[in-house]
Amino acid sequence: GESGSGKTTLGRVILGLTKSQAGRALHNGADITNLGKKMPKRLRKDLQMVFQDPFSSLDPRMRISAIIGEGLRLQDKQLSTDTQRLIGKTLAEVGLDASFKDRFPHELSGGQRQRVCIARAIIVRPEFIVADEPVSALDVTVQSQILKLIKKLQEKYGFTYCFISHDLGVIEQVADNVAVMYRGRFVETGSRN
Repeated sequence: GESGSGKTTLGRVILGLTKSQAGRALHNGADITNLGKKMPKRLRKDLQMVFQDPFSSLDPRMRISAIIGEGLRLQDKQLSTDTQRLIGKTLAEVGLDASFKDRFPHELSGGQRQRVCIARAIIVRPEFIVADEPVSALDVTVQSQILKLIKKLQEKYGFTYCFISHDLGVIEQVADNVAVMYRGRFVETGSRN
């Protein structure tokens, strides 16, 4: 859908970040619409988001290891040696080496920051990820790398993702099923083929 059609709002409603005015969002058969702060920790782990602007979605005062490890705190895990190992492994999975752990977001390029956002989402092994235009702020070469990375991680971990974009070329590369939105409603749905 075009800008303003409700794509991001839909993603935020699914994750409980925005209150719904109508309709329902179901996860494993349970209505999760409008749970907001009442959403159970387990469900928060299962539903993750990769935001459009990687710079504004990362706390500039936190080191990369703390940003990636944030989701683990939802699981009441202490930041132990095992956790630090998991953070290092997750960094490697998104194509960044261990030296990135001690850096701050402003020290990274746009593509590197988006890789950190993806690492933050996948470290908790979610079932569902909303990827809100995760490549729109990146140049074409980096876009391609990030799209391949997301597909590779999906194959490895088996998560489902809702990939939000208005770029049909990008959608063609990542989607199995496509829904077109206009004024907050689906006006067309179908297979990518």
